[in-house]
Amino acid sequence: MSSKKIAIIIGSLRKESFNRKMANTLITISPTSLALEILEIGGLSMYNQDLDETPPTEWTEFRNHLKIFDGVLFITPEYNRSIPAVIKNAIDIGSRPYGQSVWNGKPGAVISVSPGAMGGFGANHHLRQSLAFLNIPTMQQPEAYIGNAANLFDNSGNLINESTQEFLKNFLDTFSKWVYRISVK
Repeated sequence: MSSKKIAIIIGSLRKESFNRKMANTLITISPTSLALEILEIGGLSMYNQDLDETPPTEWTEFRNHLKIFDGVLFITPEYNRSIPAVIKNAIDIGSRPYGQSVWNGKPGAVISVSPGAMGGFGANHHLRQSLAFLNIPTMQQPEAYIGNAANLFDNSGNLINESTQEFLKNFLDTFSKWVYRISVK
């Protein structure tokens, strides 16, 4: 069985973000059934429908690159009880022009990571609303709200909380099964 290629979309552009640290952790603990790769979205210019006929090069490259992935894993912080603009922008660019969405049918999952105790609950659910519209079959369980992120990593960005690491391994194992189940259809 070959590995399924999974795009990781990170909702924070900060170099030392907890979300990027989480993405790097997931790459290192991922089961061999998944090949996780960060797909950078920070260089995408803001979506403007006027540009659909002659899209900027970075939009075309992003869309083409996303097509090669079998699924997508969103890792998002919470900004004002919602998702960051950079994720919404990537979603819009990938879903356009109308009828040509590169997201369509790709199995997905959401992990929200926050220094707050609620773990980005609002952003996680807000993102799920958009994913439903985009026809991204999103794994429902286990839900992943990672709170108190400032206490989870050492100075080198390594996850040092064993219970969180065990939870994430279970999450990835379940996501792997989800991706393979959805990909068969």
